[in-house]
Amino acid sequence: MKKLFLFIAVIGVQAGFTSCAQKRTDYADNKAQQQPITIKNTANMDTATFGAGCFWCVEAQFQLLEGVISVESGFSGGTIKNPSYKEVCMGTTGHAEVTRIVYDNTKISFDELLAAFWQTHDPTQLNRQGNDIGTQYRSVIYYHNEQQKELAEKYKKELDASGAWNKPIVTEISPAGPFYKAEDYHQDYFNQNGDQPYCQYVIQPKVEKFRKVFKDKLKH
Repeated sequence: MKKLFLFIAVIGVQAGFTSCAQKRTDYADNKAQQQPITIKNTANMDTATFGAGCFWCVEAQFQLLEGVISVESGFSGGTIKNPSYKEVCMGTTGHAEVTRIVYDNTKISFDELLAAFWQTHDPTQLNRQGNDIGTQYRSVIYYHNEQQKELAEKYKKELDASGAWNKPIVTEISPAGPFYKAEDYHQDYFNQNGDQPYCQYVIQPKVEKFRKVFKDKLKH
């Protein structure tokens, strides 16, 4: 059932993006507020870290899923400590925009989160999503244990073989390193700024599509 759920979820992935980076260039550089974050898992809590382009879009979709406790936007995979958004946007720090998802593993599985991950973006685009171009927008799964690694690699291979996309999946699968939470204005962005044009014309259609695909997995 889990495999079927994942394959159904990725049918009909669409591109059609405008740049979200150009909407964020007027914000202050709050580098001093950045700190590496770690999560101490309880018996029923786990962590997943995904990069799938603009983290505003990804955050808004994962927040909808039953069993997801929290979603934070931030940066991972780079070479410097405490990067600011401005530095990451320059593409020189090596970081990707990511969402860190804390979830109740008795209510939602990592398999199901992977299904959502493949749905949120086009994993065949290398170092970009639509008009957002650069290594900071790469498709990436940062695994937190060997089981996550094995599942990510397994489904990537099976999805490639299935022909779900007409090009190879380029998603990076790497061990999780430090996570740096992005500036406060990036957090819960869609819910806080739903009247903004970018939210209405870019994020809202993705959220509506996500709701339809995962209608049986949404929070009530």
